[in-house]
Amino acid sequence: MELLFLVLSATIFFFFFLHGVGFHHRRRLPPGPAGLPIIGNLLDLGSKPHESLAKLSKKHGPLMTIRLGSITTVVASTPDAAKEILQRNDEACSGRIVPDAVTALHNHDAAVIWISTNDEWRTIRKTLKMYLTHQHKLDTLRDLRHNVMEEMLDFLRESGRKKEAVDIGQLAFAVALNQMSNTCLSRNLASYESDDIGGFKTAVKKVMEVDGKFNIADIFPVLKPLDPQNIRRQAKVAYGWLDKVTEGFISERLKHRGSKLARFGDTLDSLLDYSEDNEADFNLIHIRMLLVDLFIAGTETNSSTSEWAMTELLRNPDMFSRLREEVSTIVGEDGKIQEAKILNLPYLQAIIKETLRLHLPVPLLVPHKTETEVQLDKYLVPKNTRILVNAWSIARDPMYWENPLAFNPERFFGSEIDYNGQHFNFIPFGSGRRICPGIPLAHRVVSLTVASFVYHFDWKLPHAREEMDMNTNFGLTLLRATPLVATPLPVNLGT
Repeated sequence: MELLFLVLSATIFFFFFLHGVGFHHRRRLPPGPAGLPIIGNLLDLGSKPHESLAKLSKKHGPLMTIRLGSITTVVASTPDAAKEILQRNDEACSGRIVPDAVTALHNHDAAVIWISTNDEWRTIRKTLKMYLTHQHKLDTLRDLRHNVMEEMLDFLRESGRKKEAVDIGQLAFAVALNQMSNTCLSRNLASYESDDIGGFKTAVKKVMEVDGKFNIADIFPVLKPLDPQNIRRQAKVAYGWLDKVTEGFISERLKHRGSKLARFGDTLDSLLDYSEDNEADFNLIHIRMLLVDLFIAGTETNSSTSEWAMTELLRNPDMFSRLREEVSTIVGEDGKIQEAKILNLPYLQAIIKETLRLHLPVPLLVPHKTETEVQLDKYLVPKNTRILVNAWSIARDPMYWENPLAFNPERFFGSEIDYNGQHFNFIPFGSGRRICPGIPLAHRVVSLTVASFVYHFDWKLPHAREEMDMNTNFGLTLLRATPLVATPLPVNLGT
């Protein structure tokens, strides 16, 4: 008993000593809710942290400090606070804190999303821009994406003939996956008839779930070896599947090249060419990590945006009709929609922007970390402090958006606001050096998908549109709580 008393006394003394030190540092940090001993503000977050943090910021300010276990986090909830972090102090706030779940990914320290903004990171970003997201490269591979869309339309026409309902989100995922795989690998990876889409959707959804899930090991790092919630083990299964499949694609292509067969001319060929000439800086591990990142980031977020856009259009028939009329103005005599012609359609692009505003795919931008001690506004934030930008709160701020909870594409008419990271009241893809590099491809994939859904089909819901479930499930991405299911009815528009 005496030994137990001594241990408890020492523990309590140590906790209050650290709490006192923490309070000394906290005086220089932005204000925030007091929190409880040991767990801090954990109970303040609830099941939808983006909403809870938005409410807390109303009381504690646009820059706010919260404590989750042993981790101190500064939260930005307004455009100016986001600008302070992502532009004025971009370099100092460009680090990453890697969640424990991500460490299950083999070679995660070579993944562009997680490594520091060093020379290796710059090489990967430069390579990605040259061989995937550059406008010329995207234009070169445009026909591959058109073929994917035609295959999807054939599937929907057959579903309509049979009067079979389809899961629009799952279909959009298959389209996004095949768009990405054709751009990178010149092949389809998904069958539209398959429920699990070859295992990709299962793996990607699991990654999104576990990477965005509250993990006690992240707020008490001492518990990481125990993996108390089994999160890292679950992540290892999903990441391992993606890793193995991607490694298989690369090995298959290397054998093809070794046999001196005709080149595909796709992104993978370009990456392998660059690797052969720059092996010291860019190797097969970087290629594998890039493909894994692209299959994760380029599928779930694009399909979620397409599904939410269709949700709003089916709730608003007048908008649906107006968009169809606009798309019809650029359809050729063959009845096909050309990707190049839809990228500047004002109403289509306004709908996509408004969808990204009201239904942000990633409500809390991937957390940053201070690389040095940095002054944010009038506060001094220590090195290695976690930084969260609540893009969801910013996109619904009534100071910057009139009637922010309404879906109103017209708000973007005559506006220069875009998602290129320069307008801090609208940053669905982030800003600064950590901005999402896949914006140009995402723009094309979502635009073509939504335009095709609207132009070629009417959609019959299984219930009244007023009864549509608009609830969400929080994770790394903000998904519909229930799938959007409807029956496609092909329309004759002179095609």
